[in-house]
Amino acid sequence: MNNFIEELRWRGMLQDMTPEIEEHLNKGMASAYLGFDPTADSLHIGHLVGVMTLLHFQKAGHKPYALVGGATGMIGDPSFKSAERNLLDKSTLDHNVDCIKTQLGKFLNFNEGSANKAELVNNYDWMSKFSFLEFIRDVGKYITVNYMMAKDSVKRRLEDGNGLSFTEFSYQLIQGYDFYHLWKNHNISIQLGGSDQWGNIVTGTELIRKMEGGQAFALTVPLITKADGSKFGKTEAGSVWLDPEKTSPYAFFQFWLNVSDEDASKFIRIFTTLDRETIELLEKEHSEAPHLRKLQKEIARQVTIMVHGENELEMAVKASEILFGKSSTEDLASLDERTFLQVFEGVPQATITKAEFAAAENILDLLSEKTNFIIFPSKGEARKMIQGGGVSINKEKISEPNQLVLHSLLQGKYLLVQKGKKQYFIISVA
Repeated sequence: MNNFIEELRWRGMLQDMTPEIEEHLNKGMASAYLGFDPTADSLHIGHLVGVMTLLHFQKAGHKPYALVGGATGMIGDPSFKSAERNLLDKSTLDHNVDCIKTQLGKFLNFNEGSANKAELVNNYDWMSKFSFLEFIRDVGKYITVNYMMAKDSVKRRLEDGNGLSFTEFSYQLIQGYDFYHLWKNHNISIQLGGSDQWGNIVTGTELIRKMEGGQAFALTVPLITKADGSKFGKTEAGSVWLDPEKTSPYAFFQFWLNVSDEDASKFIRIFTTLDRETIELLEKEHSEAPHLRKLQKEIARQVTIMVHGENELEMAVKASEILFGKSSTEDLASLDERTFLQVFEGVPQATITKAEFAAAENILDLLSEKTNFIIFPSKGEARKMIQGGGVSINKEKISEPNQLVLHSLLQGKYLLVQKGKKQYFIISVA
């Protein structure tokens, strides 16, 4: 069995742990769980730290459990949140849980034949069986209000003056009971989580000790921030999601490709499964020729394959080359329609009918009058720029204004016009 703790340590993924956890792990296969809050129908890259922690745990020969909080998601974790979140109904939560299950299957081995196969549990399955009176009688009596008030996440909310509802205040007790239930019924001895979860996790170890005299362990990973201090996983467009409908594979690939050199050295350890020797070799090569951005390219490649697969990676690479490097008409034509539109999102479009396209006398006519002068404000300007070699259609340079329109439509409906080095336009033939 590989040393899970040492693996996290050299990757920079270890924040805090309770005493004796290493000795416990060295005794043989152990079980641990990590919780996911189903407030959306997709995980985002902020969740990837936890996912990778479970992945390394399983690779070390141990048994990982992913807990999806169908019950706690109805309450909302107050940990380091400035205000109470909107509560979700049962049907929305059920949908979100199903989507998250599918995404986790890309990282963890759920195959029945494996001795340490991953399991997915939903705390709604046991919490929904409790009545309020039963819970406060059988569980609440073991944890004092003083103990709960001492948690940093609670104190911060009270100090901020925003207050804390009883619903949110009860969250750590419910999460603590989750740990107790899993310890008692699934032999799970370790809870994993982000460093902001430490208070909730040790409430669970305290419940196990007080209710059964048992021993359990906690381990947390650091919260990831970028070198410039900004929040990891956020862009101008918002969160970077694992769902390709929320964040396109191309945009996902670009996010990793654009991380800073300082972040790249940290992120390649956290978000890939590359071994230490390979990473250190990449870092050496990167330091010798940083302009080639070898670290960023390898991170983008590794993470995109894990989340979206080889085919989507290939599309993302082609799309990047079309925008930022040398590419051919064949490369452009090989993009599927979704990727094509994602790459050129926000580019001005001119829509013409098939009859208007067929009736265009020449390139000059198409790029001016037929497209309502959106691309060029006049025929004179269009002629001058074409003759100067500043216009391409579908990545083919146009040199003669009066040449016929013989270009094939991309995906059967588009022409990509490039004006100068950076201006793009799409002609959509409907």
